[in-house]
Amino acid sequence: METTAMNSQSTPAGGKPTHIRILVWDVPVRVFHWALAGSFITAFVTAESEAFRNVHVVSGYLMLALIVFRVVWGFVGTRHARFSDFVRGPGAVVNYVRSLINGNPEHHVGHNPAGALAIILLLLLGVGTVASGWMSFNEIGGDALGELHEGIATTMLAVVVVHVLGVIVSSFLHRENLLRSMLTGYKDGPREDGIGHRRGIIAIALVAVLGWFGWGLTQGQFPGLLDANAAAQQAHHGESGEHDDED
Repeated sequence: METTAMNSQSTPAGGKPTHIRILVWDVPVRVFHWALAGSFITAFVTAESEAFRNVHVVSGYLMLALIVFRVVWGFVGTRHARFSDFVRGPGAVVNYVRSLINGNPEHHVGHNPAGALAIILLLLLGVGTVASGWMSFNEIGGDALGELHEGIATTMLAVVVVHVLGVIVSSFLHRENLLRSMLTGYKDGPREDGIGHRRGIIAIALVAVLGWFGWGLTQGQFPGLLDANAAAQQAHHGESGEHDDED
């Protein structure tokens, strides 16, 4: 079992113990965070490229696989990964934002209410992006579905930008590096708020499954996903070629 605290500090004269370095984010949460960011960015920048169409589609499916994992992990994961630890109502978000404006920010060891809202929005928008993209790519719904797909993806990008700005502002006001904590897993806080395990084996399994899934998609191992999309595109190009011959 791994220790949750490092570099203990002395107790000040007032008798109130200072915060110590504790493990807050397990490895699966951190892998999910950066893998989702990478897959979304890849899908977004390849959206208009025919040459990288398969890269775009595979990135979208990986996004969905990551979101499914995060939903499950939100119920069975470590303390601060669980939805019950950070999902709050609108009032909590308003109070947190107000505390930032007043210069006396509420401190949360796990996700703060604003960050929690961003996470929920990103999960929902991610599902919407992949679902609308799949229907559009398989020529279901016509141009309207394509425009909806682009609109949801653009909204998701906007939430990502706001989230990043929020991390920067919160890091400054809280005087803690939130970006670094999502890399290392450690933050400063009370000893009792730390988690006991990194869950590294689960993270390795997650990476292995994602790699297997991505490789299988490119190799046509999942009929009805990438294969169906390729077939639809081939049929579409075939029809275009017939029209050209008629001209």
